[in-house]
Amino acid sequence: MMAEPSRKLAPGRLVIATHNAGKLREMTALLAPYGMDVVSAGALGLPEPEETGTSFVENAAIKAHSAASLSGLPALADDSGLCVAALDGEPGVYTANWAETADGTRDWMLAMTRVHDRLTLLGSGVSRAATFVSTLALAWPDGDIRFFEGRIDGTLIWPPRGDAGFGYDPMFVPRGEARTFAEMPFEEKQANNHRARAFAAFVASAF
Repeated sequence: MMAEPSRKLAPGRLVIATHNAGKLREMTALLAPYGMDVVSAGALGLPEPEETGTSFVENAAIKAHSAASLSGLPALADDSGLCVAALDGEPGVYTANWAETADGTRDWMLAMTRVHDRLTLLGSGVSRAATFVSTLALAWPDGDIRFFEGRIDGTLIWPPRGDAGFGYDPMFVPRGEARTFAEMPFEEKQANNHRARAFAAFVASAF
């Protein structure tokens, strides 16, 4: 996805519009070289808006606009997910929903098992190709917004391996690798994943 010609981010405070600790860690590390004073939506006590969009772009926009308007600061939001070819792109924008339990918490082992079980029902020869997609939305309090996308292709394995990373990382092996994202050191995964690729587009435009 190509971003429109962008206004630049001035040095100062930037809200990371997430309550997800894993995303916050990745995005804070990516922003570290650019001199921004990063604060999370959670640290500001901002509510999590209902993600009613049907695309990564729509949900990223909802989160970025909400954080920017409530904080009065520029806000950067990520909406990302796992798209499995044999499941017609699911779980996609509902990636986090597949981890939801009856008590409202999220269980990522449960989510991975659901993906595996759905693929298993399709037979032993079914493709396990998958793509992680990340869409970043950068919003200002005046309503201006820009979008940046990154993708990485790979294969789903079972059983999951590794205890680093988060979400579906333990079952995703990026193309050209033998290890899952969850088996890689943080810095190595950080250097080349879907969010890092979206972030590279964001940096090229916003700074």
